[in-house]
Amino acid sequence: MASSLSHAEALLQQGLRDRVYSGAALAIGNPDQVLVARTIGHVSYEENAAPITSSTLFDMASISKILGTTFCAFHMIEDGSLCLQDSLADFFSDVPEDKRDITIYHLMTHTSGLPAELFLWKLCQTPDQVVSAILNAPLDFAIGSNIQYSCMGYILLGKIMEMISGRRLDQLAKEWTFDPLGMHATGYRPVSDCRPDCSIAYTETMTLSGPGVPGVVHDENARFLNGISGNAGVFSNLEDMILFSRMLAQKGKPLISRRLMELACRNYTPGLDENRGLGFQLSGPAPTFFGDLFGNDGIGHTGYTGTSLAVDPHSGLYVVLLTNRVYPTRDNAGLTRLRHQIHNAAVAEFLR
Repeated sequence: MASSLSHAEALLQQGLRDRVYSGAALAIGNPDQVLVARTIGHVSYEENAAPITSSTLFDMASISKILGTTFCAFHMIEDGSLCLQDSLADFFSDVPEDKRDITIYHLMTHTSGLPAELFLWKLCQTPDQVVSAILNAPLDFAIGSNIQYSCMGYILLGKIMEMISGRRLDQLAKEWTFDPLGMHATGYRPVSDCRPDCSIAYTETMTLSGPGVPGVVHDENARFLNGISGNAGVFSNLEDMILFSRMLAQKGKPLISRRLMELACRNYTPGLDENRGLGFQLSGPAPTFFGDLFGNDGIGHTGYTGTSLAVDPHSGLYVVLLTNRVYPTRDNAGLTRLRHQIHNAAVAEFLR
């Protein structure tokens, strides 16, 4: 492993001093090597809390959309069981007329018009009612006319893939993504089967739907869905995220074809408020989490809990930042600028 990236490490230290998080893990690398791997802090501010290590699990929040849902969709597209132009009406018999033409493409590019968020745990009595609640919610705009990041769309996408396969999303992700890449610590619902010595970074002590529990997904809708959902639910660590990032830096090899990876990285929402590929958030020209130096071709995603993944497809440079910025409360916006600074430092050091 190469020498440290001193400025990035200093920034990581500063975030700990500023209480942006109780602990964090950072990796910077490319397809050939890990250039930086650093961990700092503890899983919580409690006395005798376990230190963060490269094996500490973090709630990946919306990066689950990439780790789990998106790459399962990619697998099904390549095996012919799913197509981007398949519509909701192809899978659900009771789709309201205004939503019949929403396609897999619209769900993956966040152009469906579906609401950004619904409090499903309040609207539904059981998880079985979730699809109906989403389908019957009013659209926020006409299909394909705008962009709005929608967890609801990704919950539907997960449900569609479960219908097609007859299997749960966590089983699909394990078989098609996590196991092939050797990501053996990554998965959904870690508190049900994690090793006694496995540390998990704390998240919010009190969520909107009840007390937070380390190892129980922070996202309230995913929690209502028993921790397995298209929008959130995956837990991972620095070691496994390096493996996933290396795959992205190698243009999808060995999981998906180069042609599909190229398709996924296109900007399908130019001129709108966000740059979206298939599942991926893209860097510039609209404001993004990538910082100032990633250019216009970066791919990646963020997680609400304080996690992020950014990859430059041309050079293969990747930056993984895992934090628990929502601990002890989500009222903490300090990570946004710090992440920009860390990305800038990584690019300046390794892409001269």
